[in-house]
Amino acid sequence: MTSPTKSRLTLITAGAAVAVLAIAALLTNVFERRQEARNPFVRVVALTDTTEDASVWGQNFPTQYDDYRRTTDQVRTRYGGSEGVPVTPTAVDPRSVVAQSRLEEDPRLKEMWAGYAFAADFREERGHAYMLIDQQLTGRQRVVKQPGACLSCHASMVVPWLKAGGGDLVKGFETLNPLPYDSAAKDVRHPIACIDCHDPETMQLRVTRPAFMEGIRAYKASQGISDYDVTTMATRQEMRSFVCGQCHVEYYFKGAEKRLTFPWHKGLKADSMVAYYEASGHRDWTHKRTGAPVLKVQHPEFELWSQGIHARSGVTCADCHMPYKRVGAMKVSDHHVQSPMLNINRACQTCHKASEEELKARVEQIQDRTYQLRNVALDALMDLIADVETAAKADSTAPALAEARKWQRQAQFYADFVEAENSMGFHAPGEAGRILGLSIDATRKGQNALKTLAVKGAR
Repeated sequence: MTSPTKSRLTLITAGAAVAVLAIAALLTNVFERRQEARNPFVRVVALTDTTEDASVWGQNFPTQYDDYRRTTDQVRTRYGGSEGVPVTPTAVDPRSVVAQSRLEEDPRLKEMWAGYAFAADFREERGHAYMLIDQQLTGRQRVVKQPGACLSCHASMVVPWLKAGGGDLVKGFETLNPLPYDSAAKDVRHPIACIDCHDPETMQLRVTRPAFMEGIRAYKASQGISDYDVTTMATRQEMRSFVCGQCHVEYYFKGAEKRLTFPWHKGLKADSMVAYYEASGHRDWTHKRTGAPVLKVQHPEFELWSQGIHARSGVTCADCHMPYKRVGAMKVSDHHVQSPMLNINRACQTCHKASEEELKARVEQIQDRTYQLRNVALDALMDLIADVETAAKADSTAPALAEARKWQRQAQFYADFVEAENSMGFHAPGEAGRILGLSIDATRKGQNALKTLAVKGAR
């Protein structure tokens, strides 16, 4: 055999050996990935409905727990989030970093909430890791005695409720709601954790908040669906929003028992909630400057989202705020839980094929326009508050004054609905604009009511 022929044979043999090794490596990798997919987690510890510490769940689910721990990140987007403000710790408040004050950013909010605890302290939102400590140490706690019902959206409550109710979650919820905040919180240890959204046996998503169970049942009844049971009737895709809707909603404390209640009996729209509140006669407080029986909106992200194109298209809260990602062979939800603007590639570009710069520009255009209209509504509301205050000093018993106060109540609710909702209109741009339009219209009607006082005074 000639030398060139030997060389070619050697090269062919070597190439074949490399190919065999490559195929073997590929097959090994495929086998390993299939094994990973078949066994998505290793059960290191047993989990039950008493396992409230997320770090224990993290032994079985280290990827998700590592993401969860990153909710301590403080990054500000154009209209939300907090970069953190350094402060000097005190005996009352040992924190060295807090979120920016929304009251300092916009003093009009103090006037809108005059006489209410939110006029004393209201700050930008921070991640889930801070949700309990930021509530425990808010200045609002020093202004008014808050009830235990406040804990429902700020703490891991499954274990405290089960303990207070002797194993009955709803009974525990009812027991802790009316207690003073500190008394209700004596067995509270953690901010929202794995146990609040996942079944410890199956890891399936679940609703653990009685207020949501009752609220969604009332809403479904308004749609002609009776006896709705979210635990057995919701789809998995619905659950990817329902678990968020347990807390990111409008609510109030009903009656002396301070029962946490979602005002969804007439629907999820802002004006449907106004109709409910008007029928019930509920007020959160009496406005300090005008005497109007007003309402404080909380954080109605679920309700506004439900009126938007993403909800209509079947896109859930988790799809954008906890998008899927690949970890080896597994597909897991990102438990970092952050603004999609900080994760455009996976949060937005899965569906939208425009560039990151274009998608960010689209979002900010929507938010800019909503912010401008929000400013118009707030400026108009400030004028109405001043006018009602002046009229009250002139004639506190005039029927027209009661009419004006009614319109202030509505104008304030609608403006606050968009202000308190943390997407600056993005969750449903058209609906946010409609709500702010209702606010401006209510202000106009309130000022028109006061015109009759001026006419009578002129006579």
